[in-house]
Amino acid sequence: MSQLNIQPRAEAEAEQAAEWYEVQQPGLGIEFVLELDAATERAVETPLAYAKVYHEARRVLVRRFPFAVYFIYERNVVEVFAVLHQQRAESLWQSRVHR
Repeated sequence: MSQLNIQPRAEAEAEQAAEWYEVQQPGLGIEFVLELDAATERAVETPLAYAKVYHEARRVLVRRFPFAVYFIYERNVVEVFAVLHQQRAESLWQSRVHR
């Protein structure tokens, strides 16, 4: 299994989304975090199962929520660099991909 590294910016994005969902409905923020954790775990377990969407960046979708986890897989490390709503502009995460 691969190692996992979550960049601080991605961690902050996840926390912000969880807080927003919790305000909308108590308990929903926790459900979001559980689904986000499951998506991240899928990426760690089978990173090459996810196609490259931009240069070396890959994406795994969060079930039940319109969010995606963007990561790069290199040297047996899954590096999560963004956790964003799927309707956000691609430039928000593409600018973080090192070429």
